[in-house]
Amino acid sequence: MTRAVIAFGANLGDREATIAAAVRAIAEADGIDLAAVSPVYETAAIKDAGVDDGAPRYLNGVVVVETSLDPLALLDLLQRIELEHGRVRTEHWGDRTLDLDLIDVDGMMLDDERLVLPHPRAWQRAFVLQPWLDVEPAAVLAGRGPIAPLRAAASDEVERR
Repeated sequence: MTRAVIAFGANLGDREATIAAAVRAIAEADGIDLAAVSPVYETAAIKDAGVDDGAPRYLNGVVVVETSLDPLALLDLLQRIELEHGRVRTEHWGDRTLDLDLIDVDGMMLDDERLVLPHPRAWQRAFVLQPWLDVEPAAVLAGRGPIAPLRAAASDEVERR
């Protein structure tokens, strides 16, 4: 079993219900044992051009799992769950009903055409780092170091729900 950190977010529809259903789907999947679920935070939408105050706000958090799935199989599972909850990929960093990002898998470094590990922007995003810090205060992001100082340096605002 390997430990994986999965970030979740939603800014369209019934955000709370969608996130709860997605976390249940992850927890109930074959090869997954749910280890932790973070508190949920509300954040501004971040688009290619930066913060979009006119877009609906996100609810964000992380789940930590123990899994027998390899990273690409885990990615397939997450993308299937996104689709089941109405995820449509039309705009890069666009509004979405559900976003599930694989952030870290046991510190593995991977640069595949489908998946980069650790997530290439996680080290800069308080909406990933703060919930992860809540459930794993001593966590380390491969290639970047402990997440606590990364969180302290992240400039985006997060508000606990």
